[in-house]
Amino acid sequence: MAQVILKDVVKNYGDVYAVNHVSLTVEDGEFVALVGPSGCGKTTTLNLVAGLIPMSGGTVSIGDRDVTDLDPKDRDIAMVFQNYALYPQKSVYKNLAFPLQMRKLPKEEIDKRVQAAAKTLDIVHLLERKPRELSGGQQQRVALGRALVREPRAFLMDEPLSNLDAKLRVQMRSEIKRFHQDLNATIIYVTHDQLEAVTMSDKMAVMNGGFLQQYDSPANVFANPVNMFVASFVGSPAMSLVPLTAASKDGRVVLTGPEGWEMPLSDANGRKALSAKSSKVVLGGRHSTIKVHKSQVPGSVPGKVYTVEPTGDVTFAQVFVSGAVVNVSVAPTFQLRPDEPVFLEFDQDRMHLFDGETEMALRLQ
Repeated sequence: MAQVILKDVVKNYGDVYAVNHVSLTVEDGEFVALVGPSGCGKTTTLNLVAGLIPMSGGTVSIGDRDVTDLDPKDRDIAMVFQNYALYPQKSVYKNLAFPLQMRKLPKEEIDKRVQAAAKTLDIVHLLERKPRELSGGQQQRVALGRALVREPRAFLMDEPLSNLDAKLRVQMRSEIKRFHQDLNATIIYVTHDQLEAVTMSDKMAVMNGGFLQQYDSPANVFANPVNMFVASFVGSPAMSLVPLTAASKDGRVVLTGPEGWEMPLSDANGRKALSAKSSKVVLGGRHSTIKVHKSQVPGSVPGKVYTVEPTGDVTFAQVFVSGAVVNVSVAPTFQLRPDEPVFLEFDQDRMHLFDGETEMALRLQ
């Protein structure tokens, strides 16, 4: 396998930038997920790495080669698409063998690679079947196998699980993760499903509007989002964001809601809030870090329950706080009703604060 380096990559159509000066390095054997909403530029970025569309600027290197001007067939990569792209009239064996036959490899070498790939993906018993005789998950394994037999330097996967039902998606997530671990493969994986990205990847590249917003491990992206977009996109349910006003009062920094309620901040959070460009500060909190109370406790803020969603082992609720929707979770035994007044207590050690003007995370200097 090989390292993949994107340096200042650009793809524009006139004044519209689909990919806007993206730079990132995928290390040898690393699984990197490109994630973001529809139209963010993730698939275009993958296609630029593959050479399927011409670049407007920047360079792409695979291993020690600059492949920017090479045709896709010369880049030594393999792609797996969401629609499998199998030949319906060919058996599984012939589907796997086809890319090797096109390379005019010896018959013995073709058979060796096909059998090895089939064994790795547990599809040896399917080799004589036609694609129409396979389930969606089996067809996706065949598509992976067809990429695997080529022994490429990197695998590029474009939403390969989007056509599967929910149960199969969970199963195939595990299959692809094991595929990566067993082969130590370099994989660039495009998905709009941030849960796939979090559970499968070594690193996540979060994109929006053609820009790379954050590139880090899933744990760091989740725990330390660089801006409000990343905070609200990564996580399920998403991080809740409440626009407030920060001010000093009686030697402490407090956040104030439009209705006049106040939340005193810890010393560390107070210093963060005062580093904002203005008094506008956005409070962020994940559902697991917010306590729900039926009566006011010190530091809690008032809200009103909007919806209640029991899921069995946990109950999720949406609570209106100063016009913003806050996602919370409680034990199934904790009864909540729509329109019920409640008080929310944000964990001072795990809350997030963002600059209301720049939307960037506020950090201690």
